[in-house]
Amino acid sequence: MRERAPLFIKKAYRHGLQSYARTRIITSQIRLLPDFIIIGAQKCGTSSLYRNLIKHPCVGSAIWKEVNFFDINFKKGTAWYRAHFPSFLHKYYAKQIRKQDYATGEKTPDYIFYPHAPKRVLETVPQVKLIVLLRNPVGRAYSHYRHEVRLGYETLSFEDAIEKEKKRLHGEMEKMLEDENYYSYKYQHYSYLSKGIYIDQLKNWMKIFPKEQILILKSEDFFNAPTSIFKQVLEFLNLPTWEPKGYRKYNVGQLTEKMNAATKKRLINYFEPHNQRLHKYLGIELG
Repeated sequence: MRERAPLFIKKAYRHGLQSYARTRIITSQIRLLPDFIIIGAQKCGTSSLYRNLIKHPCVGSAIWKEVNFFDINFKKGTAWYRAHFPSFLHKYYAKQIRKQDYATGEKTPDYIFYPHAPKRVLETVPQVKLIVLLRNPVGRAYSHYRHEVRLGYETLSFEDAIEKEKKRLHGEMEKMLEDENYYSYKYQHYSYLSKGIYIDQLKNWMKIFPKEQILILKSEDFFNAPTSIFKQVLEFLNLPTWEPKGYRKYNVGQLTEKMNAATKKRLINYFEPHNQRLHKYLGIELG
């Protein structure tokens, strides 16, 4: 199993990339804006999809996979955002010399959950294609919790964390709606159940973006049949068929087997009405 880099190393690496991005602002006018954005959801396989997508010979990556522009960094301006992407020369070379299509994009899974992100994306890149991965919310919640524990942001047990989520998040949404620049630490890190209510998040996006600009996929399909889903993504982006090597299949039931049985049953019951609303709205069954 691949070892994870210590958190301080990741922070130092990201700080270095952010400094690098600031130096690229002087060339922002010749840089592209994204053709696609993977907007979520968190802990649903977005990193794996993006990691393999940027291996495609017709895809250019952002210098940092999670730019967080449309939530945390929006006040830094479009020039700052452009600094994260390849220049027009990459696209020109691909299309005129290599006679190939070219696309660039990023993935920030917090976007789907952030209330101001849809209108910000519409204002900045109205023609962008949006990709969404949705996972059974019970497994997503537990994976999210373990992620926060691993990073040192969570000290409670899973049962205590979901029990206290409503109290932790109380008033945070109202503060964000009142002030677009308000950053909610609790909203980002402790929203284990809230981030699994996909229907409310998707409605915010689908009321301002047409359906043909949004591709919604099941994470379980991606985990079990990555080649088929990857092909679907390429068709959505109008890119030529190409298959990455070394795809890893995931046992999506293995993680929730470690969850307390009573807690698992409680979460299944909690998410059932929200999943039913999603199924009625989109026709997607999350199990």
